[in-house]
Amino acid sequence: MPMLQDDLKTQLRAYMQYLRDDVVLEATLGSDDRSVEIRGLLEDIASLSSGKITFSDSGQDKRVPSFVIRRANSDVQVCFAGLPLGHEFTSLVLALLQVSGHPPKIDADQAEQIRALDGDFHFETYFSQSCQNCPDVVQALNAMSVLNPKIHHTAIDGADFQDEVEKLGIRSVPQVYLNGKPFASGRMEIADILAKLDASSVARAAEKLNDAAPFDVLIIGAGPAGSAAAVYSARKGLRTGLVAERFGGQVMDTAGIENFISVPETDGPHLSAALEKHVRDYDVQVIPSQKAAKLVATKETGGLHQIVLESGATLKSRTVILTTGARWRHLGVPGEDEYRTKGVAYCPHCDGPFYKGRPVAVTGGGNSGVEATIDLANIVSHVTLLQRGAHLKADKVLQDKLMSLPNVTVLTEALTTKIEGDGKEVTGLTYRGGDGQSHHIDVDGVFVQIGLLPNTEWLRGTVDLTQYGEIVINDHCATSIPGVFAAGDATTVPYKQIVIAMGEGAKASLAAFDYLIRLPVVAAEVETV
Repeated sequence: MPMLQDDLKTQLRAYMQYLRDDVVLEATLGSDDRSVEIRGLLEDIASLSSGKITFSDSGQDKRVPSFVIRRANSDVQVCFAGLPLGHEFTSLVLALLQVSGHPPKIDADQAEQIRALDGDFHFETYFSQSCQNCPDVVQALNAMSVLNPKIHHTAIDGADFQDEVEKLGIRSVPQVYLNGKPFASGRMEIADILAKLDASSVARAAEKLNDAAPFDVLIIGAGPAGSAAAVYSARKGLRTGLVAERFGGQVMDTAGIENFISVPETDGPHLSAALEKHVRDYDVQVIPSQKAAKLVATKETGGLHQIVLESGATLKSRTVILTTGARWRHLGVPGEDEYRTKGVAYCPHCDGPFYKGRPVAVTGGGNSGVEATIDLANIVSHVTLLQRGAHLKADKVLQDKLMSLPNVTVLTEALTTKIEGDGKEVTGLTYRGGDGQSHHIDVDGVFVQIGLLPNTEWLRGTVDLTQYGEIVINDHCATSIPGVFAAGDATTVPYKQIVIAMGEGAKASLAAFDYLIRLPVVAAEVETV
């Protein structure tokens, strides 16, 4: 039966022209509905390839349904168990191209490091189709397995293999196993995986970065603010560097975006990919998978500021723009750290499907908490929303929708004090009510939605921060240190919105340019005739 809609067929047909060697789709299928869907998908793909892709249902994999994408007459392959649609459709397309011989877009040094890995690496990644962070991990490991035949990777849709998920106690994705043992959880890029497999890679990367020439503008953070600052700086002809722990930042965890002017509807992963593409269209030195650890500001007018990275490398620049964004705020109660990824979650879109038919709690009565509750109510058996104040803070339209749901209980003046479990996973939650007494509810999961914290701890003692950790800036995005600017959610700018962060990033870049052109000219910079 046909599986792909016409728009996806059009996209796939366009990609098929980039296939190089012949590819075999070798499926292990049963008579279940999911197997029928996968058969339809693979037959559609083969029909669109002009004979470059062959479908076979003679696979003998231990997981049913599953399929291997294999280069003909070669050991190069990747495996999918379940249906790679939703956010994983791009992973499927890239796997087809890369297995056929189309080179992955990987830094040359990283590619060389991957090929040099020696050992027996069997990776398994559990994903969900609604997870925005999963594709980064799946695509990274797929690319690594294409480059090195000693690396094998299977991407597993947890919804199709619930018995495995239950046995392993998986409550959040992505979850990666190496040779049958837990390897990592959460979003990772190739540099992060290599750092875990090859300890010396961090030192080598740091040594290389230490040799980098000073920048005119060095931007820390690659979210909307940082990306905008990079584009504006590069367009001014400035030597621009961008320390990018991950493109998109917090935007990557945003499901629906409907207030980005001129784009009626998009989502975090798509917007983040667009940000990265726009930045890389310019002469910007992107320094990926690195995190700043210390700012050493110069006291000399026009001197070089230094950014020390966690890897040990030191970068130098005439100006610095801080766009480090924010992260999910944690409850800070007993049990939260112990049961993180085992019932404590922060992304309802990613992890909600693992609680299908189960009772869960959501902490936080703002827009994020109410939106999460509405989303989860369509999946789980019951949601209890806990708000520490006397009233919900979410927009009225969201509250009206919330109150219409039959499987939601709202508790106000309810302060979460403990997350409980049996040593393996969450079993309940304790809160203090308005009566001052402790109360208990039985839940299988707790989704924390209590706002964001600025990523500025590493800046304490350098630039001025508010009591909430926000970087204090003026109307030109200047901090308390000359030549150091800041923009976006990490600053005191009101209204933490994507469109505002982009505007602030552009403003910070223009302010840095204005600062540079007004510096005194030193003798070494004057050309003599």
